[in-house]
Amino acid sequence: MARRWRRRIIGLVLLGLSAFNGMAWMQAWNLTHYAPAGPVRLRPPEQWSLPERAWTILTGVQVPRPQNTAPLAAGVSAALPVPYRTERIALAGGEWLEVWQDAPPSPRGSMLLFPGYAMSKVSLLPVAAAFYGQGYRVILADYRGVGGSSGNDTTLGVREGADVAAVVAYARQTQPGGPLLLYGESLGAAAILRAVAHEGVQPSAVILEAPFNRLVDTVGNRFQALGLPAFPAAPTLVFWGSMQEGMDGFADNPVDYAAAVTCPTLLLHGDRDPRVTVAQTAAIYTAFAGPKQWVAFPTAGHESLYAADPARWHAAVRPFLAALPAR
Repeated sequence: MARRWRRRIIGLVLLGLSAFNGMAWMQAWNLTHYAPAGPVRLRPPEQWSLPERAWTILTGVQVPRPQNTAPLAAGVSAALPVPYRTERIALAGGEWLEVWQDAPPSPRGSMLLFPGYAMSKVSLLPVAAAFYGQGYRVILADYRGVGGSSGNDTTLGVREGADVAAVVAYARQTQPGGPLLLYGESLGAAAILRAVAHEGVQPSAVILEAPFNRLVDTVGNRFQALGLPAFPAAPTLVFWGSMQEGMDGFADNPVDYAAAVTCPTLLLHGDRDPRVTVAQTAAIYTAFAGPKQWVAFPTAGHESLYAADPARWHAAVRPFLAALPAR
């Protein structure tokens, strides 16, 4: 009798582990692979109903492939009121990156812009217009997997670091000389840090909004937003995502990359950000090796800080750019 019960208990444990890993596999797949393009109606997990949370725990969130769907007419955007050129950057294996770019007369430098997770370059048009208005040539980039670029998946900052490096190389080739600055939001900020640490990118300055400190931590923050413990769900999901994408998600740690950043750095963060905590942001800020500034947005969450508080954004960015050496 005792042996039979032991077998049943072992069977139930194995069944539970199989079910848990199956759910984690689905979560990881939907986190790293975009669904067919369609209307995006994503809401923060804090706003989900109990049935929505339960279904998400079982299957993950299916995120439509981000598209560049802003109202465009003849290559002109209402947010960026100048014509821009669409260019493709060829990559190995038949892949490519799509960028938009334009420059005012006698630009003071190049500003390369990179979007957040599940976003395309169209989300950067308002910020690009602000930089253009300050005299910068602007280049807005789609990573592989989104917008006009090839593919339909994401590595959550790992491959995206190489994409940043490819756009930097393109910018230097098409307009040699002059300052080259990088701007990134969330995943874009993390990808910039990886490009500096692992791809040899050496920008004149960087402006970073809400980079996550470690992939496993930011995934854990999302589980906590659902009212679930981060452990063991977050590391299990990162493990399966790493297997699916052929990467090491546990080494995707911008807090470690930050030590390679020696150029002037402006770090922007919303105090109410549930995806990247103030303490996690502080760890990244401490790790920067060069001149640095940290500007907090007291009422903002994990969102475009330009959209959240344009006046505060300009008050932080303008003096930072004005203080940069002209070279």
